Amino acid sequence: MTLPRKQILVVEDSDAMRSMISSVVQDFGDADVIECASGLEALKVIPQHKFDLILTDINMPDINGLELIQFLRSNRDYSAIPLIIISTEGSPRDRQKGLALGANEYLVKPFAPERLKELVDKYLAS
Repeated sequence: MTLPRKQILVVEDSDAMRSMISSVVQDFGDADVIECASGLEALKVIPQHKFDLILTDINMPDINGLELIQFLRSNRDYSAIPLIIISTEGSPRDRQKGLALGANEYLVKPFAPERLKELVDKYLAS
């Protein structure tokens, strides 16, 4: 019996950063990566899949990452999905705010791809 493939959502408005994040997480063998360029796009995609992990930037046009996290954490259908913020906003205050809203991890750009892989493994290995 084969296990179902993991579903990962990457929400990032920078094409280059989104591509880099996706290539790192695709190294997780049994995962499908879906990419969105904005929080609004993510809100349209989320109901169509059963995501096992969501990686989101904070600073994006229309709906930002913090608003996306607030929506997900307040909706019982999505509240248990692990969330990792990947942002250039690296102050202790920014980190604390993201985690207080319900993110599981907060990774500051630039980051080592190995660190992102560790976090993905942590949440998808179960």
